[in-house]
Amino acid sequence: MIIVLKANASKEDKQRIIDKVHSLGLQTMVSAGVERSIIGVIGEEDKIRVQPLEAYPGVEHVIEVLSPFKLVSREFKPESSNIKIKDVTIGGEKIVIMGGPCAIENLETLREIALKVKESGATVLRGGAFKPRTSPYSFQGLGVEGLKIMKQVCDEVGLLSVTEVIDPRDVELMAEYVDIMQVGARNMQNFNLLKEIGRSKRPVLLKRGMMATIKEFLMSAEYILSEGNFNVILCERGIRTFETYTRNTFDINAVPAIKILSHLPIVVDPSHATGKWGLVTPISRAAIAAGADGLIVEMHVHPEEALSDGTQSLNPENFEAMIKQVGAVAQAVGRTI
Repeated sequence: MIIVLKANASKEDKQRIIDKVHSLGLQTMVSAGVERSIIGVIGEEDKIRVQPLEAYPGVEHVIEVLSPFKLVSREFKPESSNIKIKDVTIGGEKIVIMGGPCAIENLETLREIALKVKESGATVLRGGAFKPRTSPYSFQGLGVEGLKIMKQVCDEVGLLSVTEVIDPRDVELMAEYVDIMQVGARNMQNFNLLKEIGRSKRPVLLKRGMMATIKEFLMSAEYILSEGNFNVILCERGIRTFETYTRNTFDINAVPAIKILSHLPIVVDPSHATGKWGLVTPISRAAIAAGADGLIVEMHVHPEEALSDGTQSLNPENFEAMIKQVGAVAQAVGRTI
């Protein structure tokens, strides 16, 4: 349920409504819009449906939210959300590029990659410290040492950082080292992890599960927002279909669909969507044309020597060329890079 307040509603009017909702054992989330504020009601709404809310001073009207995802929906927040992290805004006119290796390998290599990433125009360095792999014998990441390396490199070079968190117990630790915590496809429905990240209030990049519907994807985001964390960036990274030529099937429909359904920004991971470096640039162009707010791309100075996902990683030259091509598409659709 959404309670829309009048443009001239006072602070006292707003607080009176919030207190009433809380007295019924329900939660509230307030969205301050350009012209008026909206109060979202979370919980067993049957308790409040019988209340004469529209009779309260300051209330313009009450809306029943039909979609199962309440706080994520455009019904709750009609304006698109922009996630500001230091001097980078995700969701605005400017397309944000995130680049880096699948896995953090060592300090020297990550520093070299970071310098190339920044020179090309990207503003966020990606790299995995904890790697959930399909095979238990594959490289699992450097762990805490990897986090320390990423923080050192990002501080030196001047980039934001994004890396994956896989355990609720690591959320507090991760918050000390990285700017954006990533929830990977395998953990999209790890609800304990989502709740813990929600309580942290830290920016999070939530990837779509490989077999998740758009509704299930947005419901996972709802878990985070319901804990009070609205700093959520969605990420389409391909879904599993019967096709075997590519690693996954890039669902380009998801980008404009999510823009219609939700106010949250969405970026695209063309590396995991395709699994082939030669397809990364074409898919990146398509994603920006479809309305994506950014890209998260795997790049390595020596993809043939990468400890993880070398076949889908761009080298520095191809990464720079990709950004230039994406920039041309961005300009064509009225955005910048």
